[in-house]
Amino acid sequence: MASARAGPDAALTAAAKAMRTGLRTGILGGSFNPAHGAHRRVSLFARDALGLDEVWWLVSPGNPLKPKAGMASLAARVKSARRQARRAPIRVSAIERDFGTRFTIDTLRRITRRWPKRRFVWLMGADNLAQFAQWREWRAIARLMPIAVIARPGYDDRALASPAMAWLRRYRVAAASLSNTSRWSAPALVYLRFDPDSRSASAIRAADPEWARRMTDSANLRDGLTHRKIPASAA
Repeated sequence: MASARAGPDAALTAAAKAMRTGLRTGILGGSFNPAHGAHRRVSLFARDALGLDEVWWLVSPGNPLKPKAGMASLAARVKSARRQARRAPIRVSAIERDFGTRFTIDTLRRITRRWPKRRFVWLMGADNLAQFAQWREWRAIARLMPIAVIARPGYDDRALASPAMAWLRRYRVAAASLSNTSRWSAPALVYLRFDPDSRSASAIRAADPEWARRMTDSANLRDGLTHRKIPASAA
């Protein structure tokens, strides 16, 4: 019998343990406030472009670079992400809540330790690359796993001129290089371009301020990685 004092890392289910394989996995982190069709579209595009087996969406309990005002509950945001990920090779997780981490570097270090045989790539939009140098230990993130940046209308110029890009530019590679597992290493930066998708969470919130109130059916809401229940009251 497991000890009652066992922490989150000791509580892996059999299904989670089975995921300790060499699968190629994209990680897309964010507030998902709410999740929307552009999240799904860029994830599936990145999966095809990079030859990934699946994509994990990490719904953050709180983004240090974003204001708390207007942030829906974690349960509502996970629910919206689950709806968008339906019937797609996308797992939705709030694992940062279990880890107790606030910063991306801490979360990714825990993930790579928990799933050491997987090959991960960090996915982010050009808007995040524009401010990437403000993230805690951003160079350590780049050294931990390859980064794939998805072009986003209105942000490309700032992203390409950003301090982070000035450092990352020397590590830029073609998307095809990540399809070859023998050449999967970090730092590595891939810049992905596809038909622009202008949908945004802020526009959705402005058009539908009450969206989170409809995300109330969370009685059976479970984490896509740990399979733990996410309480409806999770903030």
